[in-house]
Amino acid sequence: MRRIGELWKKHLNPLSVRMGLALSFTMVALFAVGIFGTTMYNLVAHRMERMMSESSGQLLDQTATNLETYLKGMRRVSDTMYYSVIKDKDLAVDSMAQEMNLLYDVNKENLISIACYTGDGELVEAVPLSAEKTGLDVTRQQWFTKAVNQMENFHFSTPHVQNLFDDPSYRYYWVISLSRAVELTTNGSAKLGVLLVDMNYSSMEQLLEKANTGTDSEYLYLMDADGEIIYHPKQKLIYAGLYEENNMETANWDDGSHKEYFHGEKRLVTVKTVSYTGWKIVSVMPMSVLNVGMYETRVLFVLVLLLTMMIIIILNQLVSSSIAHPLEKLNDSVKEWEAGNMSPDIYIGGLTEVEHLGRTLKSTVEQIRKLMEDVLMEQEEKRKSELDALQSQINPHFLYNTLESITWMIEGERYEDAVFMISQLASLFRISLSKGKTIIQIEDEVKHAQNYMNIQKIRYKNSFQVDFQIADEIKDCCTVKLIIQPLLENAIYYGVEGMDDEGEIHVTGYRDGDDVCIEVRDNGLGMSEEMVEKLLTDNNHVPKHGSGVGVINVHNRIRIRFGEGYGLEIESEPDEGTLVRIRLPYIPYSADIQEYLDGRRLERSGGAADEKN
Repeated sequence: MRRIGELWKKHLNPLSVRMGLALSFTMVALFAVGIFGTTMYNLVAHRMERMMSESSGQLLDQTATNLETYLKGMRRVSDTMYYSVIKDKDLAVDSMAQEMNLLYDVNKENLISIACYTGDGELVEAVPLSAEKTGLDVTRQQWFTKAVNQMENFHFSTPHVQNLFDDPSYRYYWVISLSRAVELTTNGSAKLGVLLVDMNYSSMEQLLEKANTGTDSEYLYLMDADGEIIYHPKQKLIYAGLYEENNMETANWDDGSHKEYFHGEKRLVTVKTVSYTGWKIVSVMPMSVLNVGMYETRVLFVLVLLLTMMIIIILNQLVSSSIAHPLEKLNDSVKEWEAGNMSPDIYIGGLTEVEHLGRTLKSTVEQIRKLMEDVLMEQEEKRKSELDALQSQINPHFLYNTLESITWMIEGERYEDAVFMISQLASLFRISLSKGKTIIQIEDEVKHAQNYMNIQKIRYKNSFQVDFQIADEIKDCCTVKLIIQPLLENAIYYGVEGMDDEGEIHVTGYRDGDDVCIEVRDNGLGMSEEMVEKLLTDNNHVPKHGSGVGVINVHNRIRIRFGEGYGLEIESEPDEGTLVRIRLPYIPYSADIQEYLDGRRLERSGGAADEKN
């Protein structure tokens, strides 16, 4: 240890000095850049926030002006009706129908109806419709009670459906009611009445929609003095309970800009009160929108940082000595090695000590590379042993079951069926053996599965149906042998066996991009979600009726041969059946490919197999 400490001080101490200077310059530069960038960013952010606030205020002012102009027009209709018609009429001898119709015709684009009622709620006159709905009591409606209780004021309601008159077209209109108390003259005697002007809500809605021309995140809405929403771009969602607005709290705010947190989002809210109505126009802008305008500032900050780093690099080069340069070259060699190059070009040069260090490092790298090759060879042999062990688990079990079936047939004097099963078994075992091959064509694997199902259909007296639909384009692709049969075995034992209805098993093969998929589907009893989750990972949860290891066996053999991205996928629901999907890489079969895959595990990169040419 002492010797190592001496070598460190003697040979590497100059590098420590250089790194100390570099770190000092870096810290000072980054501190200065941080202070400058933070200051500039905050200044620009505050300026943009102020500009956005002013822009929102201007938009609200313009919108408020347009809205006030519209509402003044409706007030003029009310004033004209009151002062030019109602006050000049004695209801005992005069009718106001002609003047009311004329006034309505002039303003009908913005009006739904004009009506006049006595203080008792009796209709005096109305246009364009005059037939009241049966059982209607206007004295209980809000627009009427407000007009009677506060006679000196105009009263604007919130949007509602007009339901006063029978409309032959059966149309329903959304209106905002403008009501006021008036004096009605009958036989020279004055009495209380209420004048109602129903404004077309869509006219005001269009006016406000013109102001909502920005993004969905930026919008404005209108509410009354009590916080009840009159207009909102997402009004339907609010009525449906799918969207919320902070209108009740905002109703208590004064005119101007405010900041708030609503549902975890910081927002800039600007309020503007509409004169003589008490209504408030509210503009909402998420603070995140401001970040879009900070792009130029962030670019400036990055440029300054890059410039500073360039200055640091130049200063470091000036400070560096002849000792530091060979060490940096040697460090680059080490980085190349760290990046995965197991035969890097180790730099050897510089002073004697540095040269000696390079030679020592090169020797060490060579020794490590050789050791890793030995480890990889050992691992490959282990994988081949695992594959052989897994392969051997299936064949004895299948042979046992098949011979058991043949014995049962012979005992039952079903000799023709027994002969057929033996012929199928012979064909099956020719494919199973495959001259010692582990990798075969999908066409042969499917034929092997068909032979197996022919045997099982006889054994089970055709209590189930099976069909094979394999795409021609995948038949000449590579597969691990004996992967379909165990799945068919499970489909029989745990799926369709014992069903009251006829069981169905479907085998489908197709290409899926760079993969090949083979699906085994049955209409049997199915499995719970918990069983499906454990079926490929926990052998203790696999039922032991059949092989007991078939599914895990198939899954592991595929993954050992082709990699972690392949194997089995299981979908199942109780009483709905089960689907097991085999996923393999799309690799056309050839003698060279077969020999290569049988000889070693195919390494995977990016989910696709590297084929040997």
